[in-house]
Amino acid sequence: MGYSQVQQRILEILESGQKGDKTSQICDTLIALLVVINIIAVTLESVSDFSVKFASQFYAIEFFSVIIFSVEYLTRLWVSGAKHAPEDKIFGSARLGYMFSFSGLIDLVSILPFYLQALFPGLDLRVLRTLRLLRIFKLSNYNTAIEDLFSAVYEERKSFIAALYLFVIAFVLTSSLIYYAENEVQPEKFASIPDAMYWSLITLTTVGYGDVSPVTWIGKAISVVTALMGVSVVALLTGILANAFSNQIARRKMIFEDQIREAMADGVVDAVEVRSLEQLRKDFGLSKQQADALIRHVQQEKNIK
Repeated sequence: MGYSQVQQRILEILESGQKGDKTSQICDTLIALLVVINIIAVTLESVSDFSVKFASQFYAIEFFSVIIFSVEYLTRLWVSGAKHAPEDKIFGSARLGYMFSFSGLIDLVSILPFYLQALFPGLDLRVLRTLRLLRIFKLSNYNTAIEDLFSAVYEERKSFIAALYLFVIAFVLTSSLIYYAENEVQPEKFASIPDAMYWSLITLTTVGYGDVSPVTWIGKAISVVTALMGVSVVALLTGILANAFSNQIARRKMIFEDQIREAMADGVVDAVEVRSLEQLRKDFGLSKQQADALIRHVQQEKNIK
């Protein structure tokens, strides 16, 4: 096996496992399990009793995890050279593409706190522990949920920006109005427009903690209008996002269906085409039932013709 073939095989193992690739699937499971253990450990470490009682165990988990994640990061950096797709490269380099990709930055942040703590002992440990929680994003290597969210927002960016613009107008306007209405009677809570922005944001998002509330009749009237505006604008943003997700799923089904038609064009679906369709199904997040339904649909079309 040549150098490039070794790189390609290790890349396949580190990427989300394909059907039938047991080695890759086991690797995915072990890394995902280690991430979950880390999140539980970091969370429990914030409990003072646990932090003192199980200090050595927590350190052992962290030390072992950093070794594994460091090896994984360096290995991914090495094998990323086997990627040939233009979208995986920056300035023609696949390794730079990985380093500055979302997953690459998350992989780096996963190990960075440990080394920063070792090099600079005076750093705030609470901040470093918080950074360790970002390891949960490593699961994005095996799940496309975050990528799907960004893709959905990008596809509907014009509508999303328009709705966000309306939200900002409502936010600034209500903050200013409530400041002038309540500043004289509640100077400690509405000391300035920036202070009033906290109340406006909480009211517009319909959270309503109740720790800051107007007492004048004008302020109460502004609260009612703000709440109604919040329901409308937030619902608009939610609707745009939900519609974007729906359109994205529909587009993926269409692309998958086109690939099925292309595979069936010669009347025979060989092993390579089956693996390609299975990988595309996983990349698109389609269930096995959805894929089978689309295959049956294409088969029925061919029979009718």
